[in-house]
Amino acid sequence: MSDLAATAPAAAQAGPRAYKLPRNLSRRLGRSDRSQLAIWFWELDRVLLALIMMLIAIGLIAVQAASPASARRLSTATETLSPLYFFYRQLGWVIVSLGFMFVVSMLPKREARRLAIIMACICFVLLMLVPIMGNTVNGAKRWIGYGIGIQPSEFLKPAYAVTMGWIISLRVKDPSLPVLKLSGAITLCIAMLLMRQPDLGQTIMFIGIWFTLMLLAGLPMQVVAGGVGLGAVGMTAAYFFYPVATQRINGWLFGAGEYDHVMFAHKTLTGGGLIGTGPGLGTHKFNLPEAHTDYIFSVIGEEFGLLACAAIALVYFAIIVRICMRLLEERDLFTIMAVAGLTAQLGGQAFINIAVNLQLFPSKGMTLPFISYGGSSMIALGIGAGLLLSLTRRNPFEDRTLLGQDWSRG
Repeated sequence: MSDLAATAPAAAQAGPRAYKLPRNLSRRLGRSDRSQLAIWFWELDRVLLALIMMLIAIGLIAVQAASPASARRLSTATETLSPLYFFYRQLGWVIVSLGFMFVVSMLPKREARRLAIIMACICFVLLMLVPIMGNTVNGAKRWIGYGIGIQPSEFLKPAYAVTMGWIISLRVKDPSLPVLKLSGAITLCIAMLLMRQPDLGQTIMFIGIWFTLMLLAGLPMQVVAGGVGLGAVGMTAAYFFYPVATQRINGWLFGAGEYDHVMFAHKTLTGGGLIGTGPGLGTHKFNLPEAHTDYIFSVIGEEFGLLACAAIALVYFAIIVRICMRLLEERDLFTIMAVAGLTAQLGGQAFINIAVNLQLFPSKGMTLPFISYGGSSMIALGIGAGLLLSLTRRNPFEDRTLLGQDWSRG
């Protein structure tokens, strides 16, 4: 027996100041570790977390590629921005966003729901204040605050999805509750406030989330058909009576004027072929108005190729499939509705942004989740991802065979 092995037991009994044996690090985060961190680790959907982290890493690479084009475009005679100006700022936003994501993901389901409802109320008030004390950027008044402005609509999206899920789930406890009218009235108020900014893209997103949740809640087909018809009438009316919609749709259909952004995006997207021109070698990106935000998917296509774009689309699809698989064994109606709303927000926003870059939709001014540059967008997405991870946590030892038995418990 070695001297260390012989003296260790005696030292362990020599009092509080004696030498203590090092803890077995292999037991950290093991099944036998019952610390809060270990419980969070084993209940967390680690596959979903890995997919989200993959998108964030891709986003940093993409912002680094797009930053020189945007920095050159936004430089002035008195101030020249560094080529990596937006990359360094995005790196800071990512760090803050990850902090929010991990903190929110550790919340119990009830606390996560409470956070979302409180955040929804605060953001709704801020959204009402935007027309009064908001800041105008590129002709739109969407930001509030001085120095570092925030965009209330970005933070409202994940909170709205969870809050609507909670309101709809209340119908199980009391079928007489006017869930459709209440949720519809809230969505209509939000839509009216967004149209004043103007922000047609976010308006479509909120209505899309609400419509998805209503379908899951068992909305009658007559009401669904009426909603689709009303949406078509609304879009037609927006084209004729809403100047922003008229300009963007005309630019998409006829390629005229300053709203010909979609054509530039499509040329950039296809400019690199299947494998791209290589990092930093793209030239079409310098013609894009918002290379680091709305049209970053096109920058990825030019410098990394269409195959890279297809891989990114597959990552988004994998996230949606993973969440749906997680929900197949879920019994709580609130969780199903809230997670479905958050998934509709993430998947819908990614779909719209990619469709715009493919010249399938008119320009919407909507970022690509976790990839585009943006402080408000990145932090709000981090909170939304944290809510997703929190609501999809589950005890790996729980018996989940009796599906649907707990819906009545709310």
